[in-house]
Amino acid sequence: MGSHVDEASEAFVFTGDSGRNLWRGNFNKLVKWPEAVKAIGASGLHFHDLRHTGYTLPSRAPGASLRDIMARMRHDSPRAALIYQHANREADQGIADAIDKAVKAARRKPSKRKPKRAAEGGEPATETR
Repeated sequence: MGSHVDEASEAFVFTGDSGRNLWRGNFNKLVKWPEAVKAIGASGLHFHDLRHTGYTLPSRAPGASLRDIMARMRHDSPRAALIYQHANREADQGIADAIDKAVKAARRKPSKRKPKRAAEGGEPATETR
């Protein structure tokens, strides 16, 4: 790396042929991005899609907190990290399953309430669920 990157701590690792910085406006042309993604059968893939995938997949990891994602992204604010924690079917199904399990467990517990009396006859009403 030392022969390709300036010694300054703020030096860019990837530069163009002239040694100048790569920017959004010149990136695709300099690295021949459209040709590269076409060659691997991924036409239409944008460079930013890699960043999005790189942050979305870890945000779906079991136990990954917002703070964990922020640290991975090196962001101080939760705003950017929240973008990558968008809802997904797996998470939604997991939440629904947890609610279902909690409701079923609550139904199995005997009720501590006194049964209600029927409006007529003074007999206890049948408990419905």
